[in-house]
Amino acid sequence: MTGGSGFIGSNFIRLILTHRADCEVVNLDALTYAGNKANLQEFEGDARYRFIHGRIEDPAVVREAMTGIDAVVHFAAESHVDRSIADAAPFIITNVLGTQVLLDAAHKAGVKRFVHVSTDEVYGALGEEGKFTEATPLRPRSPYAASKAAGDLLAQAYWETYKLPVMVVRPSNNYGPYQFPEKFIPVMVTNLVEGRKVPVYGRGENVRDWLHVDDCCRAIGLVLDRGQPGEAYNIGGESERHNIEVARLVVELMGLGTGVLHPPSSVLSPPSSDSWIDYVPDRPGHDFRYALDNAKIERELGWRPETSFEVGLSRTVDWYREHPDWWRPLKERLSRESRGFWTGA
Repeated sequence: MTGGSGFIGSNFIRLILTHRADCEVVNLDALTYAGNKANLQEFEGDARYRFIHGRIEDPAVVREAMTGIDAVVHFAAESHVDRSIADAAPFIITNVLGTQVLLDAAHKAGVKRFVHVSTDEVYGALGEEGKFTEATPLRPRSPYAASKAAGDLLAQAYWETYKLPVMVVRPSNNYGPYQFPEKFIPVMVTNLVEGRKVPVYGRGENVRDWLHVDDCCRAIGLVLDRGQPGEAYNIGGESERHNIEVARLVVELMGLGTGVLHPPSSVLSPPSSDSWIDYVPDRPGHDFRYALDNAKIERELGWRPETSFEVGLSRTVDWYREHPDWWRPLKERLSRESRGFWTGA
């Protein structure tokens, strides 16, 4: 497994080691800014878990990690849109070159299953209606999305050329515990805990489809077990929300709003809880809306999201409120490094 010390990767490892007693996990992670060994602290010393510190662009390290491995789940990626706009080079190196190194090593090692974890952002942007299917052409609109689309195409090419049994998964916006605190939901909760406003791009009109990380990990596990090689699978949360709706709901869950979540005139009309919201200039090329059609994964693998957004968000807010010892050092590090990056989703 690559990138297992990150957000989705650590939750996936937790799922595997908790529910599959016969599985062993090798976690190759570079521990860049979003990788955190503390995410899997409870498994240190577990004989079924081994950590290797290294980069996926390094063929020697990848060969070591691949020794004796039956399956690969590839989470490792530079994954922050705003960072890719500021400097695209690390995204090309990790998400494109690193993916090629992994695929090549997996082919030579005879790996039996390879799941490449991608994103809904490879499809580009939607208008007010419609959903992306797996047959939708890839039209990435940020350097990050373009690097992930290139990884998707490489993965599919290794199936076509070498018959390496690769499956691609494209989840929608994940949220949940252990997400790095510059992402939209964690930055809102942690800012509010600190008595600070929450940043929202533009007027918060952009729409995202929210997927709880537990549902995402369950879907990836099904694709790993029973997905068809050469195929791509959308993993959508079926929980579309305007960004401003999410921000206001977080304010309410923190006990700082008025109890009026959805004014009757419009979801975009401002309640008094907007005193906690800081509207900031929109980022370049900000995709308006993402939404995924889950028909394929539901039909072939029987998966559907189980966690409603309201329940999942409430649990997530509670987790960050209860774990300041986890996120405070990360935010302090960001402050020391003078990083102003965060995402408005």
